[in-house]
Amino acid sequence: MKFPPDPAALLPVLRAPLRVVLAQAPERALTRLLAAALTHLLRGQVLAGRLPEMAGKHVSLLVSDLRRELRFRITPSGLASGWGAAWDVRIRGSYDDFWRLASRSEDPDTLFFQRRLTIEGETETGLMLKNLLDGLDYDWRAHVRAVLGVELPGAPR
Repeated sequence: MKFPPDPAALLPVLRAPLRVVLAQAPERALTRLLAAALTHLLRGQVLAGRLPEMAGKHVSLLVSDLRRELRFRITPSGLASGWGAAWDVRIRGSYDDFWRLASRSEDPDTLFFQRRLTIEGETETGLMLKNLLDGLDYDWRAHVRAVLGVELPGAPR
């Protein structure tokens, strides 16, 4: 077994349980939990440096087939619950298409151009958000380095 294991290998295992949680958990509580988790995961990522230019914007993710909505507020350092204000931009799509976006199993441009994911609201904010998602390339080693201050074995120096 390779050490450390590739965290992306866990994604297929998480797909079904996450769908159940998303369908059953209260939206506001789930939004707070996901905001905290995503903010943590952003530590050490290039994308985190782009957040200040979008700080204060409210984003709604509408999972159409589950009839669920998550509302986030972008802060300079991550995400927070965004239920206190109207959204500036909304991304709408099915759970499976959001999963494809999040897991990078399908190109974000394909999902948007085929209208499987749609953006409505402020055009400039929506375009900025789409471009951030397009450029997302998660670096687990940078995350561990930012959180723990250590290099993973086998990391390039």
